[in-house]
Amino acid sequence: MSNKPSTAPVELQAKDLPAHCPNPAMPLWSSHPRVYLDLSHGGSATCSYCGTTYTLAPGTVIKGH
Repeated sequence: MSNKPSTAPVELQAKDLPAHCPNPAMPLWSSHPRVYLDLSHGGSATCSYCGTTYTLAPGTVIKGH
């Protein structure tokens, strides 16, 4: 299993929140335990397992509960 980070960040829209990794587009062989990512501080987060970076698309608004 490779823990090499993805080169391009995964861009998320409001419909993709709450953000989690692995994401549905990742192949099953690269799975790791699901972790939820907090993008509310700065609009980006990095998975501690695989190093994939997630960012909010420009103009995306995080709505509170």
